[in-house]
Amino acid sequence: MKRFAAVAGCVFLGLTTSIPLSAQERSWLPDPAQEEAFMEVLHSISSHDLMEYVEEMSSDKYKGRLSGTPEYMQVAEWVAGHLQEWGTKPGGDDDSYFQMFDMPYSDMESAGALSIQMESGDESMVVEYSFPQDYYPGTNSDAGTITAEAVYVGHGITAPELGYDDYEGLDVRGKIVVIDANTPYVGNDDETTLQWVPYSYHQFKLDNARSHGAAGLLYVGKLANPNTSYNEGLIYCHIDEHVVDHLFFESGKTHSEVVEEIQGSLKPASFSLGKTATITAELVRHPEGRAANVIGIIEGSDPILKDEVIIIGGHLDAVGYLGELMPGALDNASGVADILGAAKALAASPVPLKRSIMFLFIGGEECGLVGSTAYTEGPVFPKEKTVMFFNLDMVGHGTGLSVGGGLTYPQIYSHFEAANAAYLHRPLRTSESRVSLGRPRSDSVIFQRAGFRTMSFGTSGRIPGMNTYYHDPRDTPDTLTPEIMEDVVKLIFVGLTGLANDREMSF
Repeated sequence: MKRFAAVAGCVFLGLTTSIPLSAQERSWLPDPAQEEAFMEVLHSISSHDLMEYVEEMSSDKYKGRLSGTPEYMQVAEWVAGHLQEWGTKPGGDDDSYFQMFDMPYSDMESAGALSIQMESGDESMVVEYSFPQDYYPGTNSDAGTITAEAVYVGHGITAPELGYDDYEGLDVRGKIVVIDANTPYVGNDDETTLQWVPYSYHQFKLDNARSHGAAGLLYVGKLANPNTSYNEGLIYCHIDEHVVDHLFFESGKTHSEVVEEIQGSLKPASFSLGKTATITAELVRHPEGRAANVIGIIEGSDPILKDEVIIIGGHLDAVGYLGELMPGALDNASGVADILGAAKALAASPVPLKRSIMFLFIGGEECGLVGSTAYTEGPVFPKEKTVMFFNLDMVGHGTGLSVGGGLTYPQIYSHFEAANAAYLHRPLRTSESRVSLGRPRSDSVIFQRAGFRTMSFGTSGRIPGMNTYYHDPRDTPDTLTPEIMEDVVKLIFVGLTGLANDREMSF
């Protein structure tokens, strides 16, 4: 759901240090024999194993890991099987590894179709568009075909208390509305931003279109996105910018000009585009869908500190199958593989962990942060006993490491800084932990807003010639950097060992 490996809301400021682990930081290694065994586990962390995890999760049999589907629950069971094999304690419902929640979904049978009838003078032609170059089907669209007049309705917002209505004076009943993402407000006043946030949600825009009688919708911005609402009778898809240009052809204005006008004046500029569009969606709705968070716990060894937990989590789901597999290798099989690698190493470590550590594989992230909401509303450990929630999302390529939030939590960050300096020697950066005011786009924001402390593991730097694909059929395992994934896991393994055993930690 994110375009960057670092968590949104963090500005990275710190650089690496090169200090060795101090005696205090090594206090959890009480004797040389234990240190030797610890180092054996550290060196057993293998990029080969991590890539095997990624290959498995990205394979055809899980159909893109869309939450709610049987295939998602199959990959959840695969993760739980590893957690059980490594001896972690189940943390889900009824002594299982699963924290279940409702997750309706749509099973996409094909990519559907999109065309626009273009007219110029006495000439008329129909332009047929192709998936995935020109459009993505709407994951939660209703099934069927709609042919109707296309009407541009700006950001698709009706906000009476803000004196703003993109639909004012328009009759869109039975028509296809063309809608921009986000809101017309682009300022930086926090109070004003918060007033507009409820209208930035994809779900609101689709619900609002249907409430005005629209039968179809073209969402500007070609994005595979299950974070939308299902409305019976509303057929939609997501379109590339060049398709928008075709819709605006011979309208006397360009799309970018109209957007600038709306943002500059905070006044709607909706109008009929003078085109007829046809949208076809082929899918089956499953309101009975269920998904789960997968939870495994290494219980702490200290009789008091074991009641405190460190959570390391990342979303297990991806965006599914849209007529073509969306493998979700970087987003977020990479983060899940890193957590699995850390779980295996920590479970095998000879060093007892005084605090408990939870491995949280989150469902429903791509569908609207459903799994993280479910966890924060029903946490396994009380919030006040949760030391930190560490998020991993798109942590699979690059040349450097990052631990977001370290400037806000320096005592916690120091364990990872020291681990990198002693064992990895990668460029390492950190940041402040900042409150996200806009539409939440990651699980960490849900935890933060629920009152949990949050940090993030990420990567930095770019390898020339390596491309990043987001919610795209090309997000495949061969776009990842196995070596940086291995070092992420080693950073977590050493750093969490120190953090779990830090008796001096205070907040």
